[in-house]
Amino acid sequence: MRRVRGEPSVLHLDLDAFFAAVEQRDKPSLRGRPVVVGGTGGRGVVSTASYEARRYGVRSAMSTREARARCPHAAFLGGRFHAYREASRAVMAVLREASPLVEPLSLDEAFVDLAASEDPALASLEVTAVTEYAELLRARVAEATDGLTCSVGVATSKFMAKVASDLDKPDGLVVVSPGTERELLRPMSVTVIPGVGPATAERLRRVGVQTVAQLEEISEEELVRLVGTAHGTSLFHLARAQDDRPVVAEREAKSVSVEGTYDSDLSDLRLMEHLLVRQSAEVATRLGKAGLSGRTISIKVRLHDFTTTSRSSTLPSPTDDPAVIARVVRALLAELAAGVDTGPALRAGVRLLGVGVSGLADWVQDDLFAGLAEDDPTEEDAAADAAPLPEPPRARATGWSPGADVVHDEHGRGWVWGSGRGVVTVRFETRESPAGPVRSFSVDDPALHRWQPVTEDDEADEGVSESG
Repeated sequence: MRRVRGEPSVLHLDLDAFFAAVEQRDKPSLRGRPVVVGGTGGRGVVSTASYEARRYGVRSAMSTREARARCPHAAFLGGRFHAYREASRAVMAVLREASPLVEPLSLDEAFVDLAASEDPALASLEVTAVTEYAELLRARVAEATDGLTCSVGVATSKFMAKVASDLDKPDGLVVVSPGTERELLRPMSVTVIPGVGPATAERLRRVGVQTVAQLEEISEEELVRLVGTAHGTSLFHLARAQDDRPVVAEREAKSVSVEGTYDSDLSDLRLMEHLLVRQSAEVATRLGKAGLSGRTISIKVRLHDFTTTSRSSTLPSPTDDPAVIARVVRALLAELAAGVDTGPALRAGVRLLGVGVSGLADWVQDDLFAGLAEDDPTEEDAAADAAPLPEPPRARATGWSPGADVVHDEHGRGWVWGSGRGVVTVRFETRESPAGPVRSFSVDDPALHRWQPVTEDDEADEGVSESG
């Protein structure tokens, strides 16, 4: 391990309930109300819940069905990524003004190296000066985003800064004084350490380890035996607040991936294939928009018991062709299904599927697999043969997604409140207006149109997430 910093100069910023907060900001009638963003159909999954919804037990990754049962009076919205990207860019611009070393982790969070800052407001890295500067930064973020709040942690390392930002949510600030890190960590659950998910936590529990203090008592050799070399070594050091990772500006993408978690365990292999082929097309689209291609194609499968397995295959040349990616993905799934151990496990239930492409390059071998037989199954063939994935009934029937931006020739801008039975209901309001009136129209009303900002950038964003 390299020397850990001696001053609190690593800042972690996490926008609070980001997707839901953007919706509440832009929809005055939803301010102070429970808001849930994610899939709105029967198999939908919650991406973000506002803090008002969290009081009813709604949380990220919960099925939309359960969220509706817990909080039936919440507004359930499909999401508007153009608005999230706009807000994220404003935040990242503020952070880059503070320091040239900003490491975005997703749309809603980033690390900032304050030691690299040339801002005269940060003349010292003493705790008092850093605290004042972090408050200034939070105010700048709120101003740049028309009122979005964020939680900030500052510490001597990325790990501790991330821990600190979670301690006073929402709209909080915690600065960890150098030398107090281990005292802060010891009472916490081991799950506070990155990489300690349900499976690792259960292994540690079996040997009597549930807190970081108990983890400190385990030797590095024993941890390596329990969870493997890399993971065990990492746990040993992080339990002692030893983290020397630098803040890396503009992280270069190492892979492009798409994954989905399902509220009901999957056991039908044809449906799994259908979902993986659909994800292959999404990955190919992201590769194409980024001008990238990749040689290594992989699938990720998380079973009903949270065990995760994966398979990968490396091509002779890079590709961004969805049919090629889908072809490899189907073969990898078939390999898992044929395995003595993995086959029965797949049929017992799968809760997550993902497709990824790595080994990225900025060029494509155009004639890769050009000699494939004409009757080789294409992506469309596989999708047609697979069991269909149910779509949200309202989206299938009307095309009007709850929460979507619309504009009416007479009434102006608003958003879709709901739709069904040939009718779409719109609330006419914007970020700058008071809560507006609600009116209903025929779904094919020629005066009602979808609205997108003029500056809309369709470029896919990697690492979309929400945790705060």
